[in-house]
Amino acid sequence: MDGERYNIQVSVETQFIEKESDPEQARYVFAYTVTIVNQGSIPAKLLTRHWIISDAEGRTQEVRGEGVVGEQPYLQPGEGFRYTSGTILDTPLGVMHGSYQMLADDGERFDAEISPFRLADPRVLH
Repeated sequence: MDGERYNIQVSVETQFIEKESDPEQARYVFAYTVTIVNQGSIPAKLLTRHWIISDAEGRTQEVRGEGVVGEQPYLQPGEGFRYTSGTILDTPLGVMHGSYQMLADDGERFDAEISPFRLADPRVLH
């Protein structure tokens, strides 16, 4: 596979949502904003997502589904798409990573990897 043709860059910013969290009930709510940019030379559409979410106790959940936030963005070279979603953990710390399954205009399917990023309640980081 030609890396210059298929190059989707993914960056993530996270935020702890204190007002929706309840530590006494082991409920920690996080928002994450994802920016996806097509840095390749061929247009591609995001078909599906695959997330692996782990909490501080080692519990892991996998999430698979079509698109992101109800959309399947189609990205021309140089175009980007940004969205915000969220997750709930039983612990104040966790990690997420995964991939987007993409379809390029030439019919090639490829994965856009999402590097691990941390979810953390800033009150527990001393």
